[in-house]
Amino acid sequence: VKVVKNKCASPFRQAEFDIMYGKGISREGSLLDMAVDLSIIRKSGAWFTYEGEQLGQGRENAKAFLADNAEIMVEISDKVLTASGLKPGDEELITDGDDDEEFSEIDEQPINLDR
Repeated sequence: VKVVKNKCASPFRQAEFDIMYGKGISREGSLLDMAVDLSIIRKSGAWFTYEGEQLGQGRENAKAFLADNAEIMVEISDKVLTASGLKPGDEELITDGDDDEEFSEIDEQPINLDR
């Protein structure tokens, strides 16, 4: 897909994804491609390997493995989101505890609409 002109997106950006007849966009295929690009899944020849476990020989077999094993797919998805900066890591979730107040004193002051 290539965005040429759009009011909401940057122009001339490209994206690739699999559209499966009767199923729609393949989440497994997109996840597999992103994980290989981020070196989370290792591809050697036609084999896809994740943490020493063979996902399958060939892209279609690896996609079928991910579809059958939802736990591994969620684990890989979390690692992809964290590596790409779309999900905060464990170190970013730790706070100092001072942010318990939802509103500051300025937020609780009434707004004067009369000018």
